[in-house]
Amino acid sequence: MKAINAIRMGGVDVLPLIEGGKGVSVSTGISSGHWAAAGGAGTVSIVNADSYDAEGRRVPQVYHGRNRRERQQELIAYAINGGIAQAKIAHDLAGGRGRIHANILWEMGGAEEVITGVLEGAPGLIHGLTCGAGMPYRLSEIAARFGIHYYPIVSSARAFSALWKRSFHKNPDGLGGVVYEDPWRAGGHNGLSNTENPLNPEDPFPRVLALRQAMRGFGLHETPIIMAGGVWCLEEWEDWIDNPELGPIAFQFGTRPLLTQESPIPDAWKRRLLTLKKGDVFLNRFSPTGFYSSAVNNPFLLELQARSERQVAYSTEPVGEHTASYGVGARGRLVFMTEADRAHVLLWEREGYTEAMRTPDSTLIFVAPEKAREILADQVACMGCLSECRFSNWSQRGPDYSNGHKADPRSFCIQKTLQSIAHAGSEGADEVMDNNLMFGGTNAWRFGTDPFYANGFVPTVGQLVDRILTGR
Repeated sequence: MKAINAIRMGGVDVLPLIEGGKGVSVSTGISSGHWAAAGGAGTVSIVNADSYDAEGRRVPQVYHGRNRRERQQELIAYAINGGIAQAKIAHDLAGGRGRIHANILWEMGGAEEVITGVLEGAPGLIHGLTCGAGMPYRLSEIAARFGIHYYPIVSSARAFSALWKRSFHKNPDGLGGVVYEDPWRAGGHNGLSNTENPLNPEDPFPRVLALRQAMRGFGLHETPIIMAGGVWCLEEWEDWIDNPELGPIAFQFGTRPLLTQESPIPDAWKRRLLTLKKGDVFLNRFSPTGFYSSAVNNPFLLELQARSERQVAYSTEPVGEHTASYGVGARGRLVFMTEADRAHVLLWEREGYTEAMRTPDSTLIFVAPEKAREILADQVACMGCLSECRFSNWSQRGPDYSNGHKADPRSFCIQKTLQSIAHAGSEGADEVMDNNLMFGGTNAWRFGTDPFYANGFVPTVGQLVDRILTGR
């Protein structure tokens, strides 16, 4: 195994090991601070991060606004306070070693306000901004304003070229690295394009080589590329290390830091990771963001899948084969479907799925009454956690804060489920794990087969980094 040497990134020498940022309250100041202390780059998530009161107790994120816009302002304030709190924790734990990066989703609600508020409130504590989930054109401008480096997350050379030509060329010195996030292997939301098959993973080497070639065309010969998604042990990537074709390469670990002593996820989540089998994590398209996402196959995802399978097309007037009438809602407003679809509907109703809910695609889904009430309550309670949300039809840019489409009951409130699973207590924790979204990379099943985790061993962050450095 080749030696894992330090790499020049963000103006300093660090280990080429990056902790991947992980959404709501999963990449915290504690986990990222310890990662930086081990010599790499730790990543604080500032996506609605936790903040604390004067006694150190977590501040519950409760919303009192009368409408979605008011609630979004509350959410932005929570995110700023939480991001500052986590940055301070990470900085103190790092003790001047490594780097502390902050991760945010460009399509998060109020993303620019949150980034600016955290950087203003935590001056000098954050060394770099990592940003994906969209095309963050203004990332370089924000980084330049605060004198820090920026790390865009892309899934193709084409995406980076578009960002460079539009804005990043104005701040070339601030570009600390480019994160290539493999859209088939990384956990969380992934950047699959409409031309890419989610069931046909492509070899990452040609894609990363194309990225490097594009970067060289822009004069970025020594800017590191950070390989993210599917990285478990470095001996499997030995051909990438010191490869003159690829140039400087670092590796990002998002899934493996979940199972450490410093990881803030509930113990029930950690136990679940050790039981996963190959194929238990897969790409799905239920997210209200519209992106594909990689998550553990559990009853939560199975219910969403079944919800979409109980779906029929309808028209408001009889047309073609849509001649079978059906009454929707309390008023029994008539719509029309095929005779075959009405037979399906009658079967679903006998099974207890009696509530018909309209989708933006002129279809009806059928759910149980309690699920319909839950969906409607979650849509009404929307707090604008995304710039646009298919589930609730929220848009922070649209007229009347609407995307102009009917809210889609085939999706879910992502803020609610991520907060629920991240903060599950010990009582009923397994049920919480079953009934909420559990993000993970497609290699998460390897926890159960890697001898490093034999007999349920949970390492410290330092022990994990030491293990990674062996290559095994």
